[in-house]
Amino acid sequence: MMGSASNEKIGVLLASLTARFTGKVCEIADRTKKLGQDDPRRITHSLKVGFALTLVSLFYYYQPLYNSFGASAMWAVMTVIVVFEFSVGATLGKGLNRGLATLVAGALGIGAHHLASLSGHIGEPILLGIFVFLQAATSTFIRFFPKIKARYDYGLLIFILTFSLISVSGFRDDEVLELAHKRISTIFIGGSACVIVSILVFPVWAGEDLHNLIAANIEKLGNFLEGFGGEYFKTLEDIAESKDDKAFLLGYKSVLNSKSSEESLANFARWEPGHGRFSFRHPWTQYLKVGALIQQCSYRIEALHGRLITADIQASPEIRNRIEESCTKLSLESGKALKALASDFRTMTKSPSADPHIANAKAAAKSLKSLLKSGLREDIDLLEVVPAATVASLLLDVVNCTEKIVESVYELGSLANFETVEATVSPEKSHELGKICRDKKSPMMDCPHVVIKITESPPVLPVNIGKTSQQILEV
Repeated sequence: MMGSASNEKIGVLLASLTARFTGKVCEIADRTKKLGQDDPRRITHSLKVGFALTLVSLFYYYQPLYNSFGASAMWAVMTVIVVFEFSVGATLGKGLNRGLATLVAGALGIGAHHLASLSGHIGEPILLGIFVFLQAATSTFIRFFPKIKARYDYGLLIFILTFSLISVSGFRDDEVLELAHKRISTIFIGGSACVIVSILVFPVWAGEDLHNLIAANIEKLGNFLEGFGGEYFKTLEDIAESKDDKAFLLGYKSVLNSKSSEESLANFARWEPGHGRFSFRHPWTQYLKVGALIQQCSYRIEALHGRLITADIQASPEIRNRIEESCTKLSLESGKALKALASDFRTMTKSPSADPHIANAKAAAKSLKSLLKSGLREDIDLLEVVPAATVASLLLDVVNCTEKIVESVYELGSLANFETVEATVSPEKSHELGKICRDKKSPMMDCPHVVIKITESPPVLPVNIGKTSQQILEV
């Protein structure tokens, strides 16, 4: 009986462990599958690293190559491991940093060894110690400069390492010149393998990723603003009955934490050669300016989202009804402007498609300001007014931010030579015009698509600042 009970416990324990192990394996498999599906380039990158590493390993496997480089061939393998990054820009940056730093440090290390050897057997280690101290202290201090740290930190680190290795090891090894030559050669071979494979085999461009990230961030803000008005001014009954997906109201959250990614991608993009629609000296710094303005707008939207959550308990229905029309139009037009801008930005085209929405948003903002200045009610209760006034103030700030984003993107388009595209009749306007044609039944209005081109100078309006005199107007 005792043995039977013990066997049952062992069986239950083994079954439990097997179930837990199986569940853990399935969980890891699901995570692995999701990781690959989220960005298939990760799988390609992994294969590229394996290929490059196998390629440089031939210097160790193939006897004639090994006879030429000896144990120094391992530096080629190490270079691939530390240099190969996800994007071309990151790989080029690390590769050039490592190659240049190794070359300069090797030359200086040989020079330091030669100067120290002139001082005799006693003075040589003293001078070498002084040289190592000076270069290490100076290089380490230079690494604290923000611009140097952003682009050349890895190079300075390799400079310190290579100089120290060559100058110090040269004290015991008389063939210091041959040692430096082999080390520099193998590092150059490993770095070249990384760069070639990274560029020629399914390249991942940091500049393209930065461009798409900025476009996606603009679109996310536009999605929120386009739906904010309708959500905020819903009645309690509408809120209770609503079963719509509110994912578009949360997309902006990823924008709040994208600054570090933008700066990193811009830094990598500066190393990349010209490719596709991006020239070698593409204005990547302007992308950071646009990104900073998007960040400012996202902070306002974060505050608006907080008001959206507590709208049913904070805002007075009477006051909300007074500002509903202006706020809804302001939010809707700002969202449409950002979405139109994101569409043009993604395709690297310049068109005034966002300008009519900006003009409408500014008109709604002017109306809202007049309403707030005139007073929402005669018997004002500040506790009722503050929530609505806060939302109105935030929306007014959003309009200003939206206008700055549009101007900044237009400036980027000019610097990057985006393709100029003339605006055509939008689908909404076309539908409205077609309805007018059907209502009027006029023979003069049998075509629902009309484009008016003005060749004379347009009036100087804020919307038209920075544009050419030849404009296409929507009818």
